[in-house]
Amino acid sequence: MKVLVAEDVGASGIDLLRDAGLHVDLGFDWTREQLLERIGEYQGILIRSATKADAELLARASNLQVVARAGVGVDNVDVDTATRQGVVVANAPQSNVVTAAEHTMALLLALARNVPQAHASLVDGRWDRSKYSGVELQGKVLGVLGFGRIGQLVAHRARGFGMQVVAYDPYLAEDRFAELGAERAADPADVYAVADFVTVHLPKNKDTENFLDADAFAAMKPGVRILNVARGPLVDDDALKAALDSGHVSGAALDVFREEPVTDHPLFGYPNVVVTPHLGASTAEATDRAGYQAAEQVVAALTGQPVTTAVNVPAIGADDLAAVEPFLGLCVSLGRIAAALAPEPSLEGLEVEFLGRVADRDHRLLTIQVVKGALTGRTEEAVNDVNALALAAERGLAVTATSHSTARDFTDLVRVTVRTAAGDTRVAGTVVGRRHRPHLLEAWGSRFNLQLEPHLAVFSYTDRPGMLGRLGTALGDAGINIVSAAVGRRPDDESDSATLVVTTDGDVPASVLTALGDDFAAARAINL
Repeated sequence: MKVLVAEDVGASGIDLLRDAGLHVDLGFDWTREQLLERIGEYQGILIRSATKADAELLARASNLQVVARAGVGVDNVDVDTATRQGVVVANAPQSNVVTAAEHTMALLLALARNVPQAHASLVDGRWDRSKYSGVELQGKVLGVLGFGRIGQLVAHRARGFGMQVVAYDPYLAEDRFAELGAERAADPADVYAVADFVTVHLPKNKDTENFLDADAFAAMKPGVRILNVARGPLVDDDALKAALDSGHVSGAALDVFREEPVTDHPLFGYPNVVVTPHLGASTAEATDRAGYQAAEQVVAALTGQPVTTAVNVPAIGADDLAAVEPFLGLCVSLGRIAAALAPEPSLEGLEVEFLGRVADRDHRLLTIQVVKGALTGRTEEAVNDVNALALAAERGLAVTATSHSTARDFTDLVRVTVRTAAGDTRVAGTVVGRRHRPHLLEAWGSRFNLQLEPHLAVFSYTDRPGMLGRLGTALGDAGINIVSAAVGRRPDDESDSATLVVTTDGDVPASVLTALGDDFAAARAINL
C-alpha cells in the first residue's frame, strides 16, 4: 500500500504510517501537475488545506481508497465525488479543540491585564505602570454564547480562575449546564445582563451572523469586554466599533475576522483592542495532533479497521446500504422538521421508529441521518455521520430507535419524535415512486401527504374558509411562489384544529410569519 503525504503534517503522523508498514512518499514540493500525474499510484493521500482533492484529482486517483485531512473541516475535498468513487474521506475533528479554548483564555487574560499594550509601551521606552492597571478575573462573570466543546472547555478553565460562568445554548439539555458548572441562561439577554466578559463560540449560519450587534451591545453591562475566537461574522464590526467609541464596551479581543487574511481593520489601532491573526488552532501540538489523527485514519482505512472520523462512509453491509439509501435524505429532513416544530429549542430526547420493510434492514445509518438533521446548525462543530451520535450524547439528547415489521397504509414509514420539557412533537414520512421522492405524512398531530422541497412552512390554525388564500396573498406580496400545499385535520379532534404545510420556491421570511400571527396559532419556516 502506498500513501502520499502531500503536505507537511508533522513527523509523528508520517512515522505512524511507516510503522504500520505503508510505503510513504512525501510530496511537499510537488506541483499540481505532478500530483495529477502521479495520484493514480496511491491508495491513500494525507493533506492539510493547500491541496485540493477535487473532482479532477479524484478522477485520476484510480487506486485511491482514503483521503485524510489533517484538520477539522474537509472544505478542500470533493466529498460527493469521493463517495461515489468509494473513497473514504476522514479528518481530525478534535485536533484543535483544546488549542482554541486555551487561546480564548490567553486573550481573556491579555484583555483583563492589558498585556499587549503594556509590552508595546515598555519596549518603546516607557514605564507606564499605572496606565495599564487591569482587572482581576476572580469573582467576575464570564458569559459564554454557544456551549459546545470549546465553550465548555473555556468555562472549565475560567472556573479555575474563580470566575462565575453563565452560558447560553438553546440546544443543550438543561441538566448539562449544572454538570459543567455553569448557570443556564434562558436567552442571550440573561447573559448580557450579568456578564463582565462575553465570549462567543457559536456556529456560523444565517441565524448567528452578526449575533453580537448594536442591540446586543446595548443590552450588556457598561464596561463589558468582548472575545471572539470562533468566527469573524458572528460580530458586527461597525456595532462593536461604535460600542467601543462610546465607552459602553471597554475592550475587545479578536482572533477571527470577517475577511481573512486582513492587515487593515478599523479596530487595529484601538488601544483597548487585542488582536491576533487567527491563531486559535495554531500550536505545535495541534498541528502535530492533527497530522497524527489523520494518519491514524489512513492506517485504519487501508488495514480494514473502523475509520472513526470518516465523514462519508457508513459501516453497514452493501445490501443493507442499497436498501436504506433511498431514505437517507428523508431522514435528514424529518430530523430537521421535527426539531424545528418542537415547542422549544432545547431537545431532551429523539425517538426514531422504522416501520415496514425498511425496519428489517440495518437502519443505524438512517438513525444517524435523523440526528444530523435535528442538530444541524445547532452545534459549533459540523455534524456528520461519524460525530452525530457523540454530539447528541454530549448535549444530553437521548436517542432511541425501534422497529416494526408492518406499516399501516404504506410499505415503509419513518416516524420521528422529539421530546422537550414543554412536550413532544412527532413527524412521519416515506419515499414514493421509482425516484424515491420524500413525502411528509404527519406534523403537529395532523396527517396529509406532501412531497418535500427545499423550502417549506408549517402552520397550525383553526380551520375555516379562506386561510390558504390569506397565506397565498402574504407569500405573493413577499414575492414567493407556493409550489404545493396540503391541509391535515387532526383525527378525533372536535376543535377544528388543522395543520397547513406549503412548499415554496424560496425562503419564507420571518416578517411573513409575523404578519400572519393573528391568523395562525403557530408558524415555522424550514429550509432543508
